[in-house]
Amino acid sequence: MGLTIGVDIGGTKIAAGVVDEEGSLLETCKVPTPQATDALTEAIADAIRTVGAGHHVEAVGIGAAGYVDEKRATVLFAPNIDWRHEPLKDKVEQRVGLPVVVENDANAAAWGEYRFGAGQGHSDVICITLGTGLGGGIIIGNKLRRGRFGVAAEFGHIRVVPDGLLCGCGSQGCWEQYASGRALLRYARQRAFATPEAATALLALGDGTPEGIEGKHISAAARQGDPVAIDSFRELARWAGAGLADLASLFDPSAFIVGGGVSDEGELVLEPIRKSFRRWLVGNQYRPHAQVLAAQLGGKAGLVGAADLARQG
Repeated sequence: MGLTIGVDIGGTKIAAGVVDEEGSLLETCKVPTPQATDALTEAIADAIRTVGAGHHVEAVGIGAAGYVDEKRATVLFAPNIDWRHEPLKDKVEQRVGLPVVVENDANAAAWGEYRFGAGQGHSDVICITLGTGLGGGIIIGNKLRRGRFGVAAEFGHIRVVPDGLLCGCGSQGCWEQYASGRALLRYARQRAFATPEAATALLALGDGTPEGIEGKHISAAARQGDPVAIDSFRELARWAGAGLADLASLFDPSAFIVGGGVSDEGELVLEPIRKSFRRWLVGNQYRPHAQVLAAQLGGKAGLVGAADLARQG
């Protein structure tokens, strides 16, 4: 199969792109994400038609945040969109006249990294995305593992602290409450409130109050050597690395790939994650250690991965 289209549905925008067999983006477009369900489906179709004009496209892959059924056709539940058992595959196919595959967005991103990014050369890879929340994907034996019902790899909702912090999913103590962009922001604000004298650079980047701290301020302050910002990254990394050690006990991959907005800070966060991973890995002195690698495709991973999954059929 030749050219396919990948679609990445975000909270504010829908991105679509024509992707060739080498994972290269030939053309892209973005449209705002409507709130109404019917308008959203039409916007997805419009983006596909717009980006595909002038190209011989054979299939479409859509990455959607939420639970996607085992047939890769229906979005069973989307936390940020009003989709409940939404037959997205059928609706989009009717509008664009092309075969459509629907996949969880984190799975799509994991597949993109495995095929064309940091996972090349590995047959067993676990991906995590440290964004606002924490997502993931499982590739074992060169295959994307989705589970019997299609909803595996929801790593962010593994409970790491019994009766811990309340999560948006309704449970308590989920991993993403301790290792995510949202967690990083909480760490920085708490520390700046407790020791403002140690957070002068961090506070100066905002409005001078802990409540005014934003994610971009933490990154900038850490690069300036602000101890509170650096310590906040280390706390996130401690939880992230400990979680990877648990995943190593489950899957024994040769590599972990860390993506998402938090990973954009590179070694500032990756080296502390590696240190924590080695600290908590069971039998760490006597077993091979998986590599902990930075994702390479950035924001296009989900789009490229979804397009390639459509090519796989």
